[in-house]
Amino acid sequence: MCRMCDAGRPPVKCESRRDFLKASMVVGAAAATGFLATRAASAQEMPAGSGGEGRRILIRGGHVLSMDPDVGDFAEADVLISGRTIEEIGPNLEAGDAEIIEAAGMIVMPGFIDTHLHQFETGLRSFLADGILINDGRPENQVNYYETILQKFSMVYRPEDVYINELFGSIAQLDTGVTTVMDVSQIHHSPEHSDAAIEALRDAGRRSVFGYFEGWGDDARYPEDARRIREEHFSSDDQLLTMVMGGEIYLPGYERAWEIGRELGLPIALHVVGTFGMRPAFDELAEAGQFGEDNIFIHMTGMSDMAWQRAADAGAHVSLAVPIEMQMRHGMPPIQKALDLGMQPSLSSDVECTMSADPFTQMRSAMTLQRAFINQRALEGEDDLPPLLSSRDVIRFATMEGARGLKLDRKTGSLTPGKEADIVLLDAGAINVHPLNNVPGAVVTLMDRTNVDTVLVAGKIRKWRGELVDVDVARLKRELEESRDYLFEAAGVEQDLFRT
Repeated sequence: MCRMCDAGRPPVKCESRRDFLKASMVVGAAAATGFLATRAASAQEMPAGSGGEGRRILIRGGHVLSMDPDVGDFAEADVLISGRTIEEIGPNLEAGDAEIIEAAGMIVMPGFIDTHLHQFETGLRSFLADGILINDGRPENQVNYYETILQKFSMVYRPEDVYINELFGSIAQLDTGVTTVMDVSQIHHSPEHSDAAIEALRDAGRRSVFGYFEGWGDDARYPEDARRIREEHFSSDDQLLTMVMGGEIYLPGYERAWEIGRELGLPIALHVVGTFGMRPAFDELAEAGQFGEDNIFIHMTGMSDMAWQRAADAGAHVSLAVPIEMQMRHGMPPIQKALDLGMQPSLSSDVECTMSADPFTQMRSAMTLQRAFINQRALEGEDDLPPLLSSRDVIRFATMEGARGLKLDRKTGSLTPGKEADIVLLDAGAINVHPLNNVPGAVVTLMDRTNVDTVLVAGKIRKWRGELVDVDVARLKRELEESRDYLFEAAGVEQDLFRT
């Protein structure tokens, strides 16, 4: 007997929580057929020909987070797309003959931008979950990124392995709402390897920055092949693919890569990591005045105050991979250092052999780490503290600052009329978010890849109502598995699902 009956109330009114749940399940089962039928009947067909010249689409009635201060945000508004570009944003737009995407209950915002991902390693996902960056002589670090991934696995990649790994990594990030990536493909063992990476980026159908970094072996043509690659694949600025020159200062002859990159008018990107012993060479470049607005510095851990100041003065960009930097012993992510110097960083996921490449992980990590630093200083009684990062701040890092860092802010990074329509619709009515009370807060603190409902790149729908478009995922999975099996065998690494 329940407590209410014990209190003398009529037994007929007594209903335990278990009884209530049972009754609800019966009613739910009886109504399930009708509910599913209603949903199916109301399911909207995907607009045809999206992204094509003259095609107009109206995203109607969403919660619009534009990330453009001049446009503002709207509790409920429409986004009108004409071909590749955003035409207008506002409430109750006249759409004319435009096809409609119903966005009620959706957050409509710019696509996420990842400024540093090694997509060629997709087939090695989770392999190095417990590893660190380099072997620093400690017993637990015999399996590490530099020796195991770069100097063992990457050496045996064939062009076909490059292609499927790059393609699958691109598709997977589209699924999580990343519409732009800088792919750091340190796999240029031959011109054929380079061409395979570019072909995969193109076939994926999203905005990509091809990072031309190093390769190894007798057939490697880095950095001299940059001229051919630029001419054959990147001669037009009116395409989804652009190019960045890799210029790693831990490699002999890196000066030549910087020279060629600047000769071709390409941004120059490089990893800057204290645990790799880069500080002296980086200081030399700083003192020689070699930093510029065309530089993208990845990680920036363990660098001198002088070099930081020179980077800030030059207008260089910093890309932070906060979870990886903490996990793999790069050094403490220098997020506050960048902010103190007025540098607004972008966010990047780095390597899926160790950590997820979704933007929600990156945003949450950046915000919680910076706030942990400042909160601890507050608890210790310090005054005049830097401001705490907000949800909107880290969304800006993951959108507009990424676009600025990759020199793509005239095309993407915000919902702005005239920019190309790189847009994601995030389900704010899902069980992990409902009820919605704060749009930026929901995106950063509650959401994950399951909330990514629809994705457009340059106006073209690439994911629709939770499903990737024009992608045979099952076939791609098989091809990736075949590549993975080959790589393990060729590298002489045992496949063990439960290794520590």
